[in-house]
Amino acid sequence: MFARRTASLLAGGALALAATVLNAGQAAEAATSLPCDIYGAAGTACVAAHSTTRALYSSYNGPLYQLKRASDGAVANVGLLAAGGYANAATQDSFCTGTTCVITVIYDQSPRHNDLFIEPAGAAGPANAGVPADALPVTAGGHAVYGASFSGRMGYRHTSASGVAVNGQAEGMYMVTSGTHVNNRCCFDYGNAEVSIADTGNGHMDAINFGTECWFSPCVGQGPWVQADLENGLFQSDAGPSKNSSYTGNAAPFVTALLKNNGQNFFATKDGNAQSGGLATRYAGPEPTQPGYSPMQQEGSIVLGTGGDNSNGSIGSFFEGVMTSGLPTDAADNAVQANVVSVGYGGPSPVAGGTLNPGSTISLRATTSCCTTRYIRHQFDDAVTSVVSSGSSALDKSDASWIVRRGLANPSCLSFESRNYPGDFLRHYNYQLLRQPMDGSAAFRSDATFCPQAGKNGQGTSFASFNYPDRFLRHYNNTVYIASNGGPDTFDATASWADDVSWAVNAPWAP
Repeated sequence: MFARRTASLLAGGALALAATVLNAGQAAEAATSLPCDIYGAAGTACVAAHSTTRALYSSYNGPLYQLKRASDGAVANVGLLAAGGYANAATQDSFCTGTTCVITVIYDQSPRHNDLFIEPAGAAGPANAGVPADALPVTAGGHAVYGASFSGRMGYRHTSASGVAVNGQAEGMYMVTSGTHVNNRCCFDYGNAEVSIADTGNGHMDAINFGTECWFSPCVGQGPWVQADLENGLFQSDAGPSKNSSYTGNAAPFVTALLKNNGQNFFATKDGNAQSGGLATRYAGPEPTQPGYSPMQQEGSIVLGTGGDNSNGSIGSFFEGVMTSGLPTDAADNAVQANVVSVGYGGPSPVAGGTLNPGSTISLRATTSCCTTRYIRHQFDDAVTSVVSSGSSALDKSDASWIVRRGLANPSCLSFESRNYPGDFLRHYNYQLLRQPMDGSAAFRSDATFCPQAGKNGQGTSFASFNYPDRFLRHYNNTVYIASNGGPDTFDATASWADDVSWAVNAPWAP
């Protein structure tokens, strides 16, 4: 048995707190009543509550997830800083120092104990791996925490869940995910799936899907879209395709994706920006018109990161999610969204900006005389230099801001996470710098680690590649490479090398 403490539902004053929370403008009040308190007070208790970042009940004070260490196979739980609070990420940082860790269990905070374990092989995919524990650093509630970043062949399952809807029962669910780390492979899901890890027919799943896979053509826009994976189809409406021509997807860095289903003749999907604003209903109407969906035939397993049959080619991000017994009200959904927004996912780090201390956000400015108004920014996944000023767009400023992290391959060095693409880091590939999601591999960790030295031209800082220590971050024709001082490639040219590899570490354009 895994050591844990049972969470209890908020009693007594829950109804009064929930009524206060329904005012979405009162973020401070929303923080006192957390998602499962809200749903419980509305008569739709949580039967599953999973998060690597925070408590989802105000009274919960147990573990959030379990780590397994590569160096010796030891395990440890990551808990909370305080009851109803945020993850104690320092536990992970200390336990995993000098090695790597994966998340082996994501604990259920509800009294049902529907913990998620690494998913075994299924009909459509081999056994999965756990997510790398340090791949998705993020700020929540002003604290440094970690989300769960899925890079394909990663997934979790609880096949014998307690209290989860079966055979046409009503349920609701939401997850906080990301619109910047998605693909068109099947299937980044969270929700109700088959017990046998196999496709057992229409209506045997009821899970949120978030990605760019267009099952029922035509799709509107580029996505990613919130869709209902009801098995043998990702539904945006009863017919399949979207009936909402204005819904082209949601590519925000943090997204609330929601699905609810009465199990008989109605389902609805919603999404919203998890950093601000409310939820938008993308579909609300009858169950799919094809046979098997009305009534639904759910089986009550819980899946995260793969399809019901373990189709596991998808990528995605997960920060928190719950499942309820019964169909939640729109008022409760809105109150939960207000609470999610109050968390401040992706907010400024508590570490002061403009330094090379881990947690600080910076912008890196060129010191070469030609280019002192140019900064490293990402553009179409490539790292380039671009002029950025106070008059630049918010997007340009965000693209040119980086969060300093402990080196993914060596904690004595540094890695640089994109400010507006959570979990994406600067890494070199064929000597060119790219912005890519951290996949947990040893190669990525090495390629994304840079060791600071005094600037080669006497200004600022130069950054040596961890795995090619004679090569440094260099801008050349406005593209960023790791370059040696003389070598076979044009970007290794000795002319202005010392200037081009020296960078001013500035306060960030996007804190």
